[in-house]
Amino acid sequence: MNAPEKNVGQVHFETAPHFPIYMDYSATTPIDPRVADKMIPYLREQFGNPASRSHMYGWTAEKAVEEARGHVAALVNADPREIIWTSGATESNNLAIKGAAQFYKTKGKHIITVKTEHKSVLDTVRELERIGFEATYLEPQDNGLITVEQLAAAVRPDTILVSVMLVNNEIGVIQPIDEIGVFCRSKGIIFHCDAAQATGKVVIDLQKTKVDLMTFTAHKTYGPKGVGALYVCRKPRVRLEAQMHGGGHERGLRSGTLPTHQIVGMGEAFRIAKEEMDSEIGRIQALRDRLAKGLQEIEEVYINGDMDHRVPHNLNVSFNYVEGESLIMAIKDIAVSSGSACTSASLEPSYVLRALGRSDELAHSSIRFTIGRFSTEEDIDFAVNLLKSKVHKLRDLSPLWDMFKDGIDINSIQWAAH
Repeated sequence: MNAPEKNVGQVHFETAPHFPIYMDYSATTPIDPRVADKMIPYLREQFGNPASRSHMYGWTAEKAVEEARGHVAALVNADPREIIWTSGATESNNLAIKGAAQFYKTKGKHIITVKTEHKSVLDTVRELERIGFEATYLEPQDNGLITVEQLAAAVRPDTILVSVMLVNNEIGVIQPIDEIGVFCRSKGIIFHCDAAQATGKVVIDLQKTKVDLMTFTAHKTYGPKGVGALYVCRKPRVRLEAQMHGGGHERGLRSGTLPTHQIVGMGEAFRIAKEEMDSEIGRIQALRDRLAKGLQEIEEVYINGDMDHRVPHNLNVSFNYVEGESLIMAIKDIAVSSGSACTSASLEPSYVLRALGRSDELAHSSIRFTIGRFSTEEDIDFAVNLLKSKVHKLRDLSPLWDMFKDGIDINSIQWAAH
């Protein structure tokens, strides 16, 4: 019997379940077969260096790179000349934050960011603190969002840079970057936004939104790993100190031979995202809502993060009276994470959820479900039924669950030290 098929663009994909069922699209996305097909010629016959200006191999590669630059720019309504190629979001964040801080340090040395940013932002800011910059880390509200009023209260005369992500990688909330951009522009403060988790999921219009620097990556949007981009605004012109020195590639901002095949893949992934985003968002949101409805039938389940200002593919859930690592081991037939893929190997509770005010117990019991282009209703229903069964079994083993069901207030218990 043949597996059922699903149309994605003009390509057919089998939808027979493959175990474990992949529900970790915020960690990385599977590469779209159309993207892989577009890349392969640049790994074989079209292998030239885009910087080789003296023969056809180089000209062909350069043309492909510029075409891809145009596709990336088109998705976010930017000028292609504002797109700088990098190796991914971590490098883009480093180039944006360090590059801007170092260029504008004569104006001030104060940076503002948010406690729930990705580690590649937080650790970069901490590195700048180590060499003499000062930083303020904004505390989000319990829904994961910050307000412009919070930002305004943190601004000082020597504030030169604000970094706020568009979509949070753990809880999927969408920060109010339009309002933040207007505020920063009015104060003459550089505004950097990490949009790695946003492309293809929310509309980005850089002709309207007043962002100076924006981070992108390919592998969160069905493209290859190892390639990303940084938007650097031309009007008003933003200046950066290069962090990678060498041949002066990418207008002197990022030296290094360009990986044509990866760049072509990113361009194709972003082209497909622009073409299919409207229809894809509706389908994925319906699946996410189906998942949320099913999980909310389980007792003592809490959704983390604002549900109204949220990308359609993310659901971050805490299962009270269940230990998160035990639950992930119990549901090994679905691939999910207990936080950001960059930090999920740690046994520490999620720093994002703790910043929202979640208890250590709820933060420890959280699971991030992120679905995407190749997810199906069958995947969702399987996941819901599996979770209902496994949560019930784990709670049967928990004395805390028994105490809760008996009406005992666990928080009021004075536990004896040994």
